[in-house]
Amino acid sequence: MSQVKTKRKKQFSIAHVLIYFILIFWAVTTVFPFVWVLNNSFKPSREVVNSTFSLPKEFTFDNYTNAFGKQNILVSYENSLIISGSVTIAVMILSTMMAFAMTRYNFKGKTLINSLIVSSLMFPAFSTIIPVFKMMTGMELLNKPLSVILPQVAGNLSFATIVMMGFLRGLPLEMEEAAYMEGAGVSKVFTGIIVPLSRPSMATVAIFCFLWSYNDLFTQLIMIRKRTKYPISTLLNEISSKYGTDYGLMAASVTLIVIPVLIVYIFLQKNIIKGLTAGAIKG
Repeated sequence: MSQVKTKRKKQFSIAHVLIYFILIFWAVTTVFPFVWVLNNSFKPSREVVNSTFSLPKEFTFDNYTNAFGKQNILVSYENSLIISGSVTIAVMILSTMMAFAMTRYNFKGKTLINSLIVSSLMFPAFSTIIPVFKMMTGMELLNKPLSVILPQVAGNLSFATIVMMGFLRGLPLEMEEAAYMEGAGVSKVFTGIIVPLSRPSMATVAIFCFLWSYNDLFTQLIMIRKRTKYPISTLLNEISSKYGTDYGLMAASVTLIVIPVLIVYIFLQKNIIKGLTAGAIKG
């Protein structure tokens, strides 16, 4: 009997060691590229080429000075914040309203609309970029934040609505019914009950939409051609094209662009997990 227990403990320990080894290996391979870029961002370009994996021999902030000064990266941060913030807010509001209507009301064409929402996830952004570009040109919105905001809202709305629908389907109807019986209207029920209860999934939607919008180089590159209007991803693309041999500047620019994303993940990772698990369990 004791031999069986010992054998089980041994197998249990080996399994745990294997799992931890895989997780540690995955963590190292994930973190190492950022550490490597951060390390090279403090080196002159010639040193990046000659000793790319060593610590800086000539520790310098010139690359960051160039990024903030000559490349005007703060303006691009502002442009990205305007675009990504607007997209996030619009998608949160519209997806929650759509999910509320789809899960709480029966109407003609509901099945068709639900099918269209799901099927729209199958179309990548580049398959619709030509008609979207023509629309933005016709409305004279090119080189304006709205030319990126509108396509990104449309691209994120289906995913966000599906997440919110999965969450709302699991919410009990008793509170809403009680509110209706007390004379509350639809708007009061939505703002007073649905929105507060949906915060975990709304946080998940907001985080994913913000990060997707922040990193969406394709739409930004097509719609915005003026350098003063460049979001952060488009600016990095220009730096890599014009200053492809200035590896120190490129490393510093990549570091500055990645840092906001890391901050979002570090401080909001609990909301991401909570929102996804809540929607999965209740959906």
